[in-house]
Amino acid sequence: MLVSKYNASGNDFVIFQADEKIDRRELAKTICDRHEGVGADGMIVVLPNSECDFEWQFYNSDGSTASMCGNGSRACAHYAFANGIVSDKNMRFLTGAGIIQAEVDGDMVEVELTKPKKLSEQFEKYGFIWHFCDTGVPHLISIVDNLNAFDFEIARKIRYDYNANVNFAIIKNRTELFVRTYERGVEDETLACGTGMAAAFFTAFNLGLIEAAATVIPKSGERLFLRKNSDKILFKGKVKLTFTANFNQG
Repeated sequence: MLVSKYNASGNDFVIFQADEKIDRRELAKTICDRHEGVGADGMIVVLPNSECDFEWQFYNSDGSTASMCGNGSRACAHYAFANGIVSDKNMRFLTGAGIIQAEVDGDMVEVELTKPKKLSEQFEKYGFIWHFCDTGVPHLISIVDNLNAFDFEIARKIRYDYNANVNFAIIKNRTELFVRTYERGVEDETLACGTGMAAAFFTAFNLGLIEAAATVIPKSGERLFLRKNSDKILFKGKVKLTFTANFNQG
């Protein structure tokens, strides 16, 4: 099976094409294993779709599915264009969260995420103020003064309390956003999370703390770009094809 390994802002993905939509949970766990598989945060299967340019199946490294992944959507768009699945650099594809629009420009990819939703009013728990929203998947966000406030044990506990990803964020000069994320499905802090960065941006904008266009820097240190477009968020950054190889499923 021919697979491509992609990196997007520190998140890594294994991507391949298939004709049939079937349960691939066990394959995802195998292929994402960093010791005996290819190694990745997630696996993306590109499938034909009659209404969009294509659709995807997205799996986390533990075999669970996710409706959406911001960095994964950028990597997937690049893969589709590079492999001739789409001939136009502008495309639409179906995810569990809805239709995503993307534009590929060399190694830069911008995606228009699904409309973000506020899931609750802010609340206090474990000594932090939390905001709860959905940017394709649910996210908890705490705006802090210092990212060293990131607490792994608290992130892991509250992740299970709300079945959500967990983000700590700081804002500088109303134009820069720094984010650290604990991702469900990976069950660890990751170098970046696209929907997490979008959730932090959405929260900060609603609180009047950030402009309508901002630079966001995840743990990987890469600079990405988020901007409001009416009621949606556009997310832009570089992606990298690491390699393409045959994977032996054993």
